[in-house]
Amino acid sequence: MPSDRPASPPQEMPPADVFLDARGLNCPLPVLKARKKLLGMRGGQILEVAATDPVAVIDMPHFCAEAGHDFLGKRQEGPITYFRIARGPIRQAREDEELNL
Repeated sequence: MPSDRPASPPQEMPPADVFLDARGLNCPLPVLKARKKLLGMRGGQILEVAATDPVAVIDMPHFCAEAGHDFLGKRQEGPITYFRIARGPIRQAREDEELNL
């Protein structure tokens, strides 16, 4: 039986704190540049990445899962895919090791 209640509006993504333009870059550069940006951000801050590399659609969510960041979603606008990533909690010991500190 159909409901008389109107459908709820789609959820809007929160605004980004930092924007990364990775258009024109091919794998693995969009992910590497996103990683570098995220290292300089505080936990919970949101990064938006614009990429034209079709492989980024697979790479970005995988990178987030591996690195402990929250993949908030993506949207497509023509040839550009916009990704939203929330910086995961700071894991200082691991990041110091990655940066050879």
